[in-house]
This record gives sequence, structure tokens and C-alpha cells, in this order.
Amino acid sequence: MKVRIAYQTQYAYAEPVSFSTHLFRLFPKADRSARVRSIAFQTNPGALVNMRRDLFDNEVASCAYTGKSTLLGAQLDIELEIEPRNAFAFIVAPHAVALPFAYTAREAHVLAPYLGAGPALELPFWKAPASPQPTVETLVALNEALHRELAYERRDEGAAYAPEETLRLGRGSCRDFAVLLAEVARGLGLAARLASGYICEFGDTEKRAEGALHAWTELYVPGAGWLGFDPTNGYLCNHNHLTAAVGLTPADISPVLGDYFSDHRVPHTMTASLQVLPQ
Repeated sequence: MKVRIAYQTQYAYAEPVSFSTHLFRLFPKADRSARVRSIAFQTNPGALVNMRRDLFDNEVASCAYTGKSTLLGAQLDIELEIEPRNAFAFIVAPHAVALPFAYTAREAHVLAPYLGAGPALELPFWKAPASPQPTVETLVALNEALHRELAYERRDEGAAYAPEETLRLGRGSCRDFAVLLAEVARGLGLAARLASGYICEFGDTEKRAEGALHAWTELYVPGAGWLGFDPTNGYLCNHNHLTAAVGLTPADISPVLGDYFSDHRVPHTMTASLQVLPQ
């Protein structure tokens, strides 16, 4: 299937301001099920755009701006081809078929930054198994419980809620769901990272976060590798999820990251639109 993604965002300020270097993490990672055919990216005229790879090997547009302006904007147009991929087409390594399991020494060394260090976060509506249970089935049930028990709210700006705040409110945006699942999974002894990108799914069923940039969680299961879980929608990620960035914290996967400079607070508004169209 051929798909076109058209994204644009604009920050409008009440008076001219200067800008820090901004990072745009909007570029889908190519893999066996997603082949990028063309990418066109634009930002403010005169900006110096440097394409590079960041700490997590995400492709990033690093944009430096000169002078002052009341507007900062970006436009992205992508054409790609997507082939179906079964989200459950993997084989779990023997030492990880039941949860809880222990990573090998080599796995634990490499995955150390993604593992939890504090006490496990408990959910009021889901309990970790008291005895060993099939790993995949347990994680699927956890993912579905978050989708079922928490309400979705679209929130385009602002930091992700702490997991405890999401539970207290009983609702959150997709990045809040992703952070919460990562925290719970780390409490189960799993390595977890955050991911952001696009949902390319067409049909009559409405998806949460459809028409907006999306975030989800990836968990490392030996043998299967990094598996994407979308707690906002309650299912495993497949070819319909196009990953643009992965990272340890919400800032690592933020689609747009940067600041404005002024000696006082300047009122501003942010607008964004996303179209994912079959061609």
C-alpha cells in the first residue's frame, strides 16, 4: 500500500522572539515493512538545517535560526510503501517464555539504562501474576487493561504526566499512556523504551490519537526483540505504526524540541495538522 503523510506545525508569538536550535524527530525509520520513497522537509526561510543521527540512532533535523520572528513553522511531506506485518510473528527465547524471567548477563548489561531501579508501580486494576505466566499473554493483558481502564485525552503541548498523576486522574494522552506502561513494565523486570511516530490505519473503526502524532512503548523480549505495545489503543504495534523516534525519556522522542528566547514571557499559540492518506 502506498501512503502519503503530510504534517505541518506552527508556533505563533505575540511579538518577535529568537529561537534556540530546534530538533525535529519526524522521519519514519525504514524497515522491511516500510519503504520510504521521498521526504520533503521545510522550516523557516534562512534556517540552517542539519540532518543527523542522535544518541538513539533517530534521524533528526537540527535547525538553527537567525534573527527574530513571530512565527516558527515546519512542513513535512512523505511518500512511502507499507507491507503487512504480523505483530505476533516472533519466537520468544526459551529463558523468557514465562514472566518473570531474568535477562542474560549480556542482555542485562546492554539494556541497563532501560531497566527499572525503584520499587514496582502497582496498578489498581491489574495485578502482576503471583506465579510464572506466559510472557506475551501477560503483557498483552496489561496493555489491554491500560486501554480499558484509562480515558484518552488529546493534549498536543506540555510535558508527559508522571505515571502516578495519570493513575490519579484516570486519563491521559498517548505519551502519558506510554510512560505509564514503561514504568509498570520496568517494575516487572522488563527493559522498556518510548517511541513516537505515526498511525497509518484506514477503516471505519476510529483509533485514539488518529490524526495526530502518536506515542507508544517498546519492551525488549529476548528472541522477539523490541516489541511495540500501544496502550492508548490496546494492541500490539504492527505495520500501521511507523516509528520516527525511540528513546529513554519523553524528551528523547519529542517530535519538536526547542525554546524561544525573550526577557519576559511571550504569549503564543501552537497549531498542528496531520494527514495520513492512502495513495
